[in-house]
Amino acid sequence: MPTIRVLGFSGSLRTDSYNSRLVRVALEGAKNAGAETTYLSLRDYPLPVFDEDVEAKEGLPANVRRLKEVFHAHHALLISCPEYNSSITAALKNVLDWVSRPAPGEKPLQGFAGKVCSLMAASPGALGGLRGLVTVRSILGNIGVIVLPEQVAVSKAHEAFNADGRLINEQQQAAILRLGENTAGTAMKLHA
Repeated sequence: MPTIRVLGFSGSLRTDSYNSRLVRVALEGAKNAGAETTYLSLRDYPLPVFDEDVEAKEGLPANVRRLKEVFHAHHALLISCPEYNSSITAALKNVLDWVSRPAPGEKPLQGFAGKVCSLMAASPGALGGLRGLVTVRSILGNIGVIVLPEQVAVSKAHEAFNADGRLINEQQQAAILRLGENTAGTAMKLHA
């Protein structure tokens, strides 16, 4: 069986993002299940706003090509989604749009099609980012991602983490670890 590689990232550009902390916990769960894991910070891949005129004139930006290589090298995704105004962040939508663009010799949606994904969110608000997950789930499903049904939204995120990045609430910590484990386990079954 091939080594399953799980890519985790958050839709936030903020240095000390709650969602970045959350996805790191999920990656720990995937690693516990035997997967090789990679944490990706969108801040490391600055991108222009998606524009087909830019793409037609200049081709795919260098950071898009780098991101596509990272996505292609992984079997599964763990995405933690901040909620801005009850929806998806511009940074996350921009990455999904750019990575979905075909490069010469590439299969359609190669960075996404057939990949297993679990979603999570953290927000200072009472719903924990739950409303934005609906949009993310819809987008991913339409680009061929197998989005697993279980998701976790952590409310009052500004009070939810210990200094070491773990969730204070043991049930939430276990649920996020389980998301990572289930994502890796499902990917292992699909790629066996």
